[in-house]
Amino acid sequence: MAGRLSTLWQSSTIIGSSVRASDGGIGSVADILFDDQAWTVRWAVVDTGTWLPGKRVLLPTAVLGEPDAASGSFPVQATRQQVKDSPGVEQDQPVSRQLETDIHGYYGWSPYWSAGIATHPGMVPPMMGVAGAPSLAGRVPEGEAPPGQAGAGAAVQRGDPRLRSLNEVRGYYIQASDDSIGHAEEFLLDPQGWAIRYLVVDTRNWWPGRKVLVDPKWIGEVDWNGQMLHVGLTREQVRGSPEYDPAATADQDYEQRLYGHYGRIPYWR
Repeated sequence: MAGRLSTLWQSSTIIGSSVRASDGGIGSVADILFDDQAWTVRWAVVDTGTWLPGKRVLLPTAVLGEPDAASGSFPVQATRQQVKDSPGVEQDQPVSRQLETDIHGYYGWSPYWSAGIATHPGMVPPMMGVAGAPSLAGRVPEGEAPPGQAGAGAAVQRGDPRLRSLNEVRGYYIQASDDSIGHAEEFLLDPQGWAIRYLVVDTRNWWPGRKVLVDPKWIGEVDWNGQMLHVGLTREQVRGSPEYDPAATADQDYEQRLYGHYGRIPYWR
């Protein structure tokens, strides 16, 4: 259905918000991990703060509720004891597929990859952490290289080959077919299925005061090492696109006009 822009959640509303279990607070959202090919959220990374000092846990989307922007809180369908006893994850370390399996098993949910989602060897996640933390995005075992990047050797990583950090990708440059158009400032998440529907692109260095939306499906080549996302659009196309104003109520036909402008098929079809 078109005109659902106003129902999408801003990632900045979720990251940093306090997390409340069914029987009390458990910390705050430190990051969001997403599948870098499906552009779908897989995990919320929760820092348990002073409650369980030094512990971070991953919560699957199946237990995530609806964030309350007014109170800055994010409810989850779990108890404090469940979270306390759940497998933890080390800060600034990649998330292994075994850890994901253990967490899904702990909460009694089937892993998302059991629905026929294949992995892609050679692609590995950045380190998890706060915005600006060191990253190992796109790194592969020394002496090896991902497809199309011969000779790009680096440190060994054994994480889930598809997971990426929103904190890491925020700030990546967006490269059109003829020049740069800005950087990724925000992500709009669809509560139905937790898909990342749009990247909010800040064009201030090229076109001050304007923000535009880019559908992740329009992203072609991704340079994880160079922190750049390439889209199959021209600067002129972006210049003529409907402007995005996060403070305004979206018209029902906004998304229709957006996809119509670029001649692309809308996600709801």
